[in-house]
Amino acid sequence: MTTQTTAPFQAKTIMPTLTVDDLQASMKFFEGLGFSAGQRWEHEGKLLGATMKGGDVEVGLSQDDWKAGRDRKKGLGLRFYISTAQNIDELAATAKKNGVALDKDAHDTEWGARAFNVTEPSGFKITIASKLD
Repeated sequence: MTTQTTAPFQAKTIMPTLTVDDLQASMKFFEGLGFSAGQRWEHEGKLLGATMKGGDVEVGLSQDDWKAGRDRKKGLGLRFYISTAQNIDELAATAKKNGVALDKDAHDTEWGARAFNVTEPSGFKITIASKLD
């Protein structure tokens, strides 16, 4: 085992990239949560991927090429937790108004936050939360 001689890693952000079943549906889902489209990747006029930006958070989306099979389950054993200082009830209401189905409406959590839960169209689970005052 080696001894660490430098300062510990101090990351500032993380950008998950999700391989999705239907890129357009996933982009629409994130837009419904209030994200905006960022970079786009195309090949021969076909959209293959994009980033979605919400505040300082970016999520990459790429269209599944189905090489691993069409029955592959997405998001198993994984949940994305996105924190915000915004009003969770207002964000949840806006998401619903924009056609996003909530798995669980805005609620107080046992860890002192207000949150709501959603599932991206390919099956990725997301919790959006704000600490309670």
